[in-house]
Amino acid sequence: MTTTVSPAPPSSGALRRRRGLGGLRVLGQGPLFTAGVVVLAVLVLIAVLAPVLAPYDPDVLDLSASLTGTSGDHLLGTDQSGRDILSRLIHGARTGLLGPLLVVGVSTLLGTLIGMVAAWRGGWADALLSRSMDLAFAIPGLLLAILLVAVLGSGMAAPVIAMAVAYTPYVGRLVRGIARQEKARAYIESYRVQGWSGWTICLRHLLPNIAPTVFAQSAMNFGYVLMDLAALSFLGFGVQPPTADWGAMINEGQSAIQQGAMLPALAPSACIVLAVVAFGIVGEGLADRIAKRER
Repeated sequence: MTTTVSPAPPSSGALRRRRGLGGLRVLGQGPLFTAGVVVLAVLVLIAVLAPVLAPYDPDVLDLSASLTGTSGDHLLGTDQSGRDILSRLIHGARTGLLGPLLVVGVSTLLGTLIGMVAAWRGGWADALLSRSMDLAFAIPGLLLAILLVAVLGSGMAAPVIAMAVAYTPYVGRLVRGIARQEKARAYIESYRVQGWSGWTICLRHLLPNIAPTVFAQSAMNFGYVLMDLAALSFLGFGVQPPTADWGAMINEGQSAIQQGAMLPALAPSACIVLAVVAFGIVGEGLADRIAKRER
């Protein structure tokens, strides 16, 4: 007699959230995915080698060269303070990527811990942690960042803490959902019957199986966090001048637009859009690749 075994439901279904790039679907090994990876690799390389690649000191003022426009000396021109725009863009990649990296790292760590405990323990622990995540969802991240800035002062610390708190529930809810699916599978029960402790099963088997999905979601979160932190810098709550930061550069470039100079605001805006789209494409590509493998 032949027994037919139904395939297990995909564990990455919870990966899709409303904040996706308009339902964009990308194959994990397609040219668009490859282009996204290349863009991210170039951005990271620029951030690491910023002191070597930047042709000028990004903070040196030269009021006599204010808004000079593109030239051989300044490929993207200068801002209203005479600072080289290209140099500031290159150095701005450091703050633009470091902040999201800290937020995604902390929120992924905390969200994974909360989600796995809620899924594994169940009962009152699941209910308590789930309600706590629902409460955190009700607090807008940008509002929390503004409140922390009022307490801690302007800079990178307050926005990073606020965004980490705001994004932890997203990761926690995702991990809880896929961990509950994995927990119901036969291999988990077999380890429990053999007498393995819950923490051993979670760390050695459950966590590695859900890690690819969490990693894909983290890649998409990176782009969203980058955009949120740039918005806070634009509003004056994040990185403060004269430190080069893409969001702050857009704010500083507003006055230049009135004088007919577009690049001081347009160039950092393009960098933010490029980075966010690249992270979104890579995250969606990884998610599609995981789902395809499971199917």
